[in-house]
Amino acid sequence: MVPRLDRCPASLISRSWRASSHTIASAEALDRWISQQKSITLSETLHTDRISDLYVTLPTRDGTRRPHASPKNSEALGFGHHLAFFHPRMPERYLRPDGTDADFCPPEPFVRRMWAGGRIEWKKPVIIGGKASAYMNVRSVDKKGFEGGAIPMVFVNQNIEIMKEGEEESAIVEERTHVYLAPGAKQRTFREVRGLPPPDFTFRFTPTPTTLFRFSALTFNGHHVHLDQNYAESEGYPGKFVLVIKRLVHGPLTALMLLETLAHYHPEAQMRSFEYRALNPVFVNRELTFYGTWSGTKEIVLWVQDEIGVVGMKGKVWL
Repeated sequence: MVPRLDRCPASLISRSWRASSHTIASAEALDRWISQQKSITLSETLHTDRISDLYVTLPTRDGTRRPHASPKNSEALGFGHHLAFFHPRMPERYLRPDGTDADFCPPEPFVRRMWAGGRIEWKKPVIIGGKASAYMNVRSVDKKGFEGGAIPMVFVNQNIEIMKEGEEESAIVEERTHVYLAPGAKQRTFREVRGLPPPDFTFRFTPTPTTLFRFSALTFNGHHVHLDQNYAESEGYPGKFVLVIKRLVHGPLTALMLLETLAHYHPEAQMRSFEYRALNPVFVNRELTFYGTWSGTKEIVLWVQDEIGVVGMKGKVWL
């Protein structure tokens, strides 16, 4: 997630960044890392068992809102359901201290990862039970806040192309952006979102610690911010965010639930592309309302808002 950070800590961090004896070495290490080619290829069989686990994790498909339908071989994979596949399997000793994998992560001190947003384009169906490969690379890296007293941030923009076995044309193309910060920026304020249209449909559910555990297991994601209350407290979310610090809901789970809300109400919708942006953290044990509204006949605006009115993510689907 990419919440806006307070100005006071920003100035403190930027001063410490400039004044540190390790600043030059860190900057050089970051520039070397940016200049390197970074890519990985992952191949998987899209087993029904994994998709069944995803279904029972999602409130739109677990059988509590409508009759449960099991995934079947030869059917098309649901929109966004590729997020349950294609994850690096790295020995624990090689993970970062916060439980995240080191692939595509910049060098220290930029060790705090947040999901910023992305884009997904569906070009052809991916088939349940079939084999597919994901070709991942770092498309670009943007440095922001390194000058002028702001908080230094590193935006890593990934490109992911998913191809069915034996084919050379991409079936799914995804752009995914993570932002990395150095330790120390703890004071956060919420980003107010105005001008949202009246919704045409809504879906409510409350993500629990069990929800987060299940999605972490599905996506092989050991990030402590989703699992460890003490670690979440060390990140610091004061003010309007929380009275008691809580664990964060996964960015990809939130994005997937936007798509699921549309599919729940309009299962016939054939999505072509989806763009989204994380605006504020989304917390466990808070009721979330997912909203959707039509913008013409081929565009749907989607967003999620928690019980105190904070908008966590906003996106748009094109049919």
